[in-house]
Formats: sequence, C-alpha cells, structure tokens
Amino acid sequence: MKISAQQCEKRLGYTFQNKDLLLQALTHSSFAYENQSDDLSDNEVLEFLGDSVLGLVIADFLYLSYPDMSEGELSKLKSAAASTSALDYFAKKLKLDKCVRLGKGEEKSGGRKKKTILAGAYEAVIAAIYLDGGIDNASVFIRRNLIPLFKKINVKKFFVDNYKSALQEHLQRENSSAPSYKTVTTTGPDHKKSFVVEVFSDHKLLAKAKGSSKKEAEKKAAQKALKDLFGRKIKSLTSDTFLYKKKR
Repeated sequence: MKISAQQCEKRLGYTFQNKDLLLQALTHSSFAYENQSDDLSDNEVLEFLGDSVLGLVIADFLYLSYPDMSEGELSKLKSAAASTSALDYFAKKLKLDKCVRLGKGEEKSGGRKKKTILAGAYEAVIAAIYLDGGIDNASVFIRRNLIPLFKKINVKKFFVDNYKSALQEHLQRENSSAPSYKTVTTTGPDHKKSFVVEVFSDHKLLAKAKGSSKKEAEKKAAQKALKDLFGRKIKSLTSDTFLYKKKR
C-alpha cells in the first residue's frame, strides 16, 4: 500500500518548508520519464548531493563516537553505514518503499523492493532536508538512524570487515589461493533473476549461496564460508559487513 507525501513527511520526522523538494526526492527517473508533460524532476541529482552529506555526517559521528579507533577501522565502519544494504534498511524502516514514485514499468518489475532504488531515495531525502533546513537538520535525521545501528553491538570490542575481502585476507594468511566465484545456475525472468554461486579455494568448494544478483550471491557465499570457519565469533552488522570479536 502506497502512502501520501504528507504521511511520508511524518515518517521522516521533518516538516518541509518547500514541499517540492520532498516530491522530487521521492520521484524515480522512471516516473519522471513517463510523466514528462508535468515538467517533473527526478531524484538523481539530489541523490548525488545526499551521498556527500551522508558521508560527512557519518564521518563526523564516527570520529566523535570512537576516538580511539584507527583510520582503517573508521573507514570500514563508514563503508558499512553508507552501504547500499544499510541505506536500503534505513529506507524501509521509514517506509520509503511505500512513498517513492515509480513508473508503471518499474512498478511491475518490483521496483519498490530494489535496494538501489530505495538507497537512492534515502540519499535524495537527505539532500532535500539539507537544502530545505540546513546541515543541522540533515545531521539529526541521519543520526536518528545511525545510533541504533551502532548500539546493536559494542564496535569497540570488535573488528569490522566485509565478507568478501575478509575471506580473501584469511585465505592469504593461510597461504591458500584467493577465492574464486563460479555462477552455477541462473533462473527466472529478466526482471527477477536468481543466481546460485559457489566459492572455491585451492579447487575446494567452500560454500554455495543464492542471490538476486551475482554480487549478492557471491557475498552470501563468502558469508557462509566465513561462518563455517569462525562460527559464533562473527556477528552481522549489515548484510554486507560483520563484526569479529577482538582478542583480549
């Protein structure tokens, strides 16, 4: 069920002075293309701006919250918080999937569930708030989502990494060959494909996983491989990244 821009505004917790900015932030390029006579602007430029505002606020938040962390650890936390999966999660919590305006074709192909569309809408909303109310309001909006994410686990006690690079680094330390990913099957129509991927090292099968894209299937295969190696020592932070308990 779709909800109105006014209802969406309430979900965001911010009242726009310029309502057109919110409408633009919620307008996907497919909707603008199909309604050209209405002289609509899509949210792509706002998405570009929102990405930069988001990066600044996340960096500031992490710098102040974790002053003892190294630059490398902070960078990995920043990447986790700004990943497409994390932004998709934030967007769905705010019900942006019910707010975004999509073209008929995109609607039929399941656009409301696509991570890239929802992550882009979230970044566009950030830019709209920034343009309408300044950096302080944008920061309040972003931090409202960041704080619960990092309160889930005390990141000071854990290393953070993404699954694919962590698996590669582990295999290198073990003097094993770098992981190689093989797409086993591809099924489904073009708008709803499913991929099964296997990951190998030294010609040995480490794990097998299924995803809606090759990239997602590879990530899930790496995740399974790492869980087989480390078990309960790793905890998910986002669908892309995990936390690994530091040794005392």
